[in-house]
Amino acid sequence: MEPSEAASVTPEVIPAAALLIGTKGTRRFVGREHGAGISYFFVDADPGQGPDLHWHPYTETWFVIEGTARITVGTATLVANAEDTATVPAGVWHGFKNAGTGRLRILCIHASDTIIQTWAD
Repeated sequence: MEPSEAASVTPEVIPAAALLIGTKGTRRFVGREHGAGISYFFVDADPGQGPDLHWHPYTETWFVIEGTARITVGTATLVANAEDTATVPAGVWHGFKNAGTGRLRILCIHASDTIIQTWAD
């Protein structure tokens, strides 16, 4: 494929406020809506907060921006701190909680242009 000066979608900057879900600062980016091959959640969580067990039919990668995350991947428990990266394979139950005393800011990158998740409960 040869590079082109023309984009297949109109380039845009998506304001953070346009991606907000809930009232705590968490944002959801669905790549398909913007011509991107990945999706993500930016989670801003209080101590003890974070998503319960769920799984996706694709891999997920986490990048901890600030704080400490206790991540469950299958039967394993991981602790990730600021600037750490962790991944979970497709089809494996996982979740994370803010294990620190301050904010947890974490980027959850979904290897899919849409977000598909199945919750344990």
